Amino acid sequence: MLENIFWLGHSSVKIRGKKIVYIDPWKIKGEEKADLILISHSHYDHLSPEDVKKIRKAETVILTTPDSAAKLSGDVRALRPGDAVAVDGIEVEAVPAYNTVRMRSPGVPFHPRREGWLGFIITLGGKRIYYAGDSDFVPEMKAVKADIVIVPVGGTYTMNAEEAAELVNLIQPEAAIPIHWGEIVGSVEDAARFKALCRVPVEIKPATS
Repeated sequence: MLENIFWLGHSSVKIRGKKIVYIDPWKIKGEEKADLILISHSHYDHLSPEDVKKIRKAETVILTTPDSAAKLSGDVRALRPGDAVAVDGIEVEAVPAYNTVRMRSPGVPFHPRREGWLGFIITLGGKRIYYAGDSDFVPEMKAVKADIVIVPVGGTYTMNAEEAAELVNLIQPEAAIPIHWGEIVGSVEDAARFKALCRVPVEIKPATS
């Protein structure tokens, strides 16, 4: 499964199996059509209606937060933390993603818990793939069980490399992939530091489409 996960830059991911799944498509170049699109929250670099249009077909299902759903068309289904659904044999669990440390101003997080923004656990090809979303290392993550973890490492708005590695070392997946670096915030050095701190195999993916 690891070789079928593609990093499209920043926080955008494509998973290619029997079905094609995109997560937070933004600034994507290729136009391979999606069977399922997951959108974690409504910030512009995660919710991009223009990019969704590039990859959506008539039967594409979109799973996202209620605030993001209002900005999209087609078969759009709203999820809240704790929800679990199945779409064409793909199981999706919605998990919380929010800040406890990163603040826009004192007491005002970039990603407030009250918004109900999301990470996802996707079961596909016999593997549980955890996409952490834009989040700090929050208590709910301690219950996550996953075979592959896709985690932000850029800091500023999300976990940094050290915190992301702490999370991965707790979950102990088969492999981890760092994202949320290379554009806006974060660098390849953050990804490399994350890899060095992890006690599981880490694949730093090249940006592709």
